[in-house]
Amino acid sequence: MPHLPPMPALRAFEAAARHLNVTRAAEEIGLTHGAVSHQIRELEARLGVRLFEREPRGLTLTPAGDTYRRFVEAALAQLRDGAAAVARQGKGRVLTVSVSPNFAHKWLVPRLGRFLEAHPDIDLRLSASVRHVDFRGGDIDMAVRHGDGNWPALDVTKLCEERVFPVCSPALAGRIGDLAGLTGQTLLHDRDPAAWRDWLGRFGVAAPELPHGPVFDQTSLAIDAAVAGQGVALARSALVALDLAAGRLMRPVDEATDAPFAYWIVAPPQTARAPAIARFRAWLLEQAAA
Repeated sequence: MPHLPPMPALRAFEAAARHLNVTRAAEEIGLTHGAVSHQIRELEARLGVRLFEREPRGLTLTPAGDTYRRFVEAALAQLRDGAAAVARQGKGRVLTVSVSPNFAHKWLVPRLGRFLEAHPDIDLRLSASVRHVDFRGGDIDMAVRHGDGNWPALDVTKLCEERVFPVCSPALAGRIGDLAGLTGQTLLHDRDPAAWRDWLGRFGVAAPELPHGPVFDQTSLAIDAAVAGQGVALARSALVALDLAAGRLMRPVDEATDAPFAYWIVAPPQTARAPAIARFRAWLLEQAAA
């Protein structure tokens, strides 16, 4: 069995194969042009094959080089993931969770005291972002995502499905009565002004000219405006559950539709069963079930 090449040679080869330029590869990994060239020549001698064709304008991979590139990239990625997994374990009870601002504001933060009371040994850190986190950096342990659940590189657990329906303050609810009554109210829009028209159309209510209403770039803002009596919001069930339970909002009509996406708990597979992650996942599922 061939001996494993030294790590510096593999790093030099991977960088050169990605850039197809020795100078840029050398700048990335902090070596000189000559050192990278030497590492590649040593690697070719060890393997007994040419990995690159040297051309005036740069490098091109040979068929053997392209094959080897895929193996080296996969091996280095595994090593990075392993280092991140060990680093997370070294953090002890620190748990960093990424969530969307809407989920944080309307679902997680109001419930969070229960988790902190039950698990005082976990140092919880929340990171709110509209973008899906890239776990390769090692800064985030787990996340709650809104989507279709199709993230094959991650450990994925469904948190909750959702329904979509109108909500408003109790003072407004009595003025509406039925679906047609919605078209006479100020409608609060969540990014897409056409969402209300599409939702009403699902029930046969034609609304070519909907009343003008404010457009918010976050669902939570539209919900808060509805709580304040400023109009009727078209909301997802998970985000309004607490306001409905507390009586701050009401459903003026019974009609609802299934939301196209759900909430999911995701984590890197290599750390998904770590104790702190498992405890927070279990708590999230308990809260969603309740």
